[in-house]
Amino acid sequence: MTDINLIRNFSIIAHIDHGKSTLADRLIQLCGNVSAREMQDQILDSMDIERERGITIKAQTVRLDYKAKDGKLYQLNLMDTPGHVDFAYEVSRSLAACEGALLVVDASQGVEAQTLANVYQALDHKLEIVPVLNKIDLPAAEPDRIKQQIEDVIGIDASGAVPISAKTGMGVPDVLEAIVTRLPPPTGEKDKPLKALLVDSWYDAYLGVIVLVRVIDGTLKRGQRVKLMASDTTYNVERVGIFRPKQEMLAELGTGEVGFFTAGIKQVADTRVGDTVTDEKNPTAQALPGFKPAQPVVFCGLFPVDAADFEDLRDAMGKLRLNDASFSYEAESSAALGFGFRCGFLGLLHLEIITERLEREFNLELITTAPSVIYHLHMNDGTMIEMHNPADMPDPVRIDHIEEPWIEATILVPDEYLGSVLKLCQDRRGRQTNLTYVGARAMLVYELPLNEVVFDFYDRLKSVSRGYASFDYHIKGYEQGELVKLMILVNAEPVDALSIVVHRARAEQRGRAMCEKLKELIRPHLFQIPIQAAIGAKVIARETIRALRKDVIAKCYGGDISRKRKLLDKQKKGKKKMREFGSVEIPQEAFIAALKMDEN
Repeated sequence: MTDINLIRNFSIIAHIDHGKSTLADRLIQLCGNVSAREMQDQILDSMDIERERGITIKAQTVRLDYKAKDGKLYQLNLMDTPGHVDFAYEVSRSLAACEGALLVVDASQGVEAQTLANVYQALDHKLEIVPVLNKIDLPAAEPDRIKQQIEDVIGIDASGAVPISAKTGMGVPDVLEAIVTRLPPPTGEKDKPLKALLVDSWYDAYLGVIVLVRVIDGTLKRGQRVKLMASDTTYNVERVGIFRPKQEMLAELGTGEVGFFTAGIKQVADTRVGDTVTDEKNPTAQALPGFKPAQPVVFCGLFPVDAADFEDLRDAMGKLRLNDASFSYEAESSAALGFGFRCGFLGLLHLEIITERLEREFNLELITTAPSVIYHLHMNDGTMIEMHNPADMPDPVRIDHIEEPWIEATILVPDEYLGSVLKLCQDRRGRQTNLTYVGARAMLVYELPLNEVVFDFYDRLKSVSRGYASFDYHIKGYEQGELVKLMILVNAEPVDALSIVVHRARAEQRGRAMCEKLKELIRPHLFQIPIQAAIGAKVIARETIRALRKDVIAKCYGGDISRKRKLLDKQKKGKKKMREFGSVEIPQEAFIAALKMDEN
């Protein structure tokens, strides 16, 4: 068992693409954990989708052994965390298992919105922070300016920031020295009863649920009977081990160490993140505070293209849920799309990743409906209902008022794009609360309705700022708004999958745009098709798709007009009958395209 003073638990935090995973690769290489033959870029990003997109989705851990300049052998437990706002809950639980953090800042880009968000999380957990300036080998790197920026914006001392290039490996040994000299060892007592924090859990087809823990007090041994305090269940520990990044089995985990155990647990839902693991016979007196459960903020419907795949989709979602406890779903049915599921996500990237994994890993073809947020409907009788799906909206006469969620967004943008970003926020009903300058970049703080952000705000922000703006948000609370349900009717039939909740002032413009878009996307049938946007019984926009015409009088060369009339009247009757009984086919791509509004 390692002496507790020689253990360092730390995580790497940074904005997206500032080089967290690359730095982790270099640290693993320097400590000789992986042979040159097995080494690959982003070794801790194990999912195909992480490697393709170049982002980290799941936080990963690895144990490194490092012989420092003072001759002692240290045990370093590294947690590589995601940088994207949708996976902030992954970051918070990794930080709870650490005493220190390496703050990686790109020496050419400087401090970004996500850097701020992650640093504040680390400070909330009272972690010691070591700033690291990455990419100093780039021609555009300005280490001195960025050091000043870290001090001005974040307010932490950056004079001892470690300059490195994670790509070439330059300066990385200094990072290892900074970890052992500047970060504190864990605190804990090995004589106390077992108390361990459940950091993460995932499903393995051979071992059942693998549970990642950080031991606070006591020791966790193989064969021990443990109790999970929040779910009040007991299990027999079958295996205990660590990752280097490959699994390595041990007899026990000591105080302050990070590792995993398996105990024949069948479902990930039984192991709640933030739970306290303790000994069954000699339990700890007080459980750890745990984490707030991840709250979904965006909801959308997922439907199989082929109705026969519904059972396969149900199985696939059950399997994904095993590994991602923040993803929730329930069955729902739609008149236009058949049977499917209403799913809750932490944000749009989370939604994209889940749908991509379902399509890839389980070979499913899916339709996603418009993302929506949770609205609070205050009824006339004093009750309050949460509405996840606009199609479920009750009769407006019964509703007293509707509240929608608002967020506080921090946007960092170069000065030359400030005007277009301000206009974008203004168009989305935003309220500016702050505008300060950090060198040549403006830092905007805006309050925005989540409803306006959830669909394509991030894409629009990137396009108006040529990709230079960075964006981070947190939920602020609920506010009353003048909201209405906009329905789309195709051939006088409401299409529930296209129902959305919009602000009254923008309803007409949005309805008109959707009707025009659908007119392009729905192919002409043999009868005329009206497309209407309506609020309640009032139609606010309309487009008409003209009928395909067959020339029924082509065979009449000359001859009496009454004969032609008879054929035309017969055709007119047929079209009228068709329009009453004919069904309109709406193509799959029309659902998403109609909701992605071009705002040019």
